[in-house]
Amino acid sequence: MAFDRAFIRFVIFSLAVSSLRQVRSQEPKDSDRVSGLPGQPPVNFQHYAGYVKIRQEDEKALFYWFFEAESGVSEKPLVLWLNGGPGCSSVAYGAAQELGPFLIRNNRSELVLNNFSWNKVANLLFVESPVGVGFSYTNKSEDIEQLGDKVTADDAHAFLLSWFKKFPTFKSHDFYIAGESYAGHYVPQLAELIVDQNKIASKDAYINFKGFMIGNAALNDATDEIGMIEYAWSHAVISDQLYKSINKECDFKTDRQTNLCSLALKKFLDAYSDIDIYSIYTPVCPSDFENSSPKLLVASRSFSQHDLRHKLPSGYDPCTEDYAEKYFNREDVQMALHANVTKLSYPYTPCSNVIRKWNDSPDSVLPVLKKLIAAGLRIWVYSGDTDGRVPVTSTRYTINELGLTIKGGWRAWFQRQQVAGWVVEYEGLTLVTVRGAGHQVPVFTPQQSLSLFSHFLAGKTLPAARF
Repeated sequence: MAFDRAFIRFVIFSLAVSSLRQVRSQEPKDSDRVSGLPGQPPVNFQHYAGYVKIRQEDEKALFYWFFEAESGVSEKPLVLWLNGGPGCSSVAYGAAQELGPFLIRNNRSELVLNNFSWNKVANLLFVESPVGVGFSYTNKSEDIEQLGDKVTADDAHAFLLSWFKKFPTFKSHDFYIAGESYAGHYVPQLAELIVDQNKIASKDAYINFKGFMIGNAALNDATDEIGMIEYAWSHAVISDQLYKSINKECDFKTDRQTNLCSLALKKFLDAYSDIDIYSIYTPVCPSDFENSSPKLLVASRSFSQHDLRHKLPSGYDPCTEDYAEKYFNREDVQMALHANVTKLSYPYTPCSNVIRKWNDSPDSVLPVLKKLIAAGLRIWVYSGDTDGRVPVTSTRYTINELGLTIKGGWRAWFQRQQVAGWVVEYEGLTLVTVRGAGHQVPVFTPQQSLSLFSHFLAGKTLPAARF
């Protein structure tokens, strides 16, 4: 009988330990599951939000929002989306205004179901990066002063390794990165780090990385700036005289700018003061006339060295940025998303107001692109053709700098029997334009955007005919 009691106690203890281990293994993921998100329409997929501590030895934590695919979760790839800035939120923009399943589309804090959400074809991960953006935080104020491209890439890579420990079932999935704007730096730099680290990584630290897609991306200062000026002139935003003056006084290739160049660039920015540079044919939100704070910034040396980039108008609204800011400042929303657990001393903003310094930003990421092309990754670059900030002219000049061999010539691609844009396939890279889209392509052309993304993931050429 004593043996029986001892055996029973042993069995109970073993079951308790096993149960505790099972709970612990499930705890990180399950504790981040989102339920009761205010204004959310009913859905059949799970989504999670919360914090991932980047490294055990530091004080940084990045906030993420993750959406499982609508169906076939285990078969679909995992995609990380990054917005740019530097300093703008992938949650407030990418998730809530562009390509996520829930879009903020009015001032009543109601979430609208996105019929063209990218989680129809992938598991979607959004992260607010670096620290100081959105809900992401650090307990060491000096971390904010050390931010730049390198720190952002290092922290994003460390975040991914920690996130996969929280969601281990997704580690074997094909992994891609996508982003826009200054993510033209973030995405290739993170991709390079993953490729390099994978060569020496243990099985636990290996990432099943397959490729990336970037849109209206800041890639190469000289061609970005030349293309920006030409786009404004060719779209009747600036005069012949100003166009000639800029070309005469400004040398974007050497970055040596005269006072006359500075004056000309100020006139250039003034020409955009009454319209949205990120979407030149759409209305602006009335609040933009009252608030000139920078949003969706894209650092560019010839403009930033004169502090002109801070005078660029905000990105496409009308007026979803304001709605998103209001929504994510709600306590019930933050509680539902497991956000702002440290009670930040500043309000939530779509673009960070606490990041004041950016320490490193190379003039060009073309050397990184060349390296990644040689590594055999799938790389697509797309461009909404009504964006004046990183316009299609800039992207075409930039890609031409790579000197790639053309595999498939310039042609139209189609969506629902209409021309959706144009595409050219190079050896190692595909360039796509999206007709009628501004800087944030999924906002303006959601159907074309989803089609583009689906074809990228499948590695298929875009439709070449109406039928």
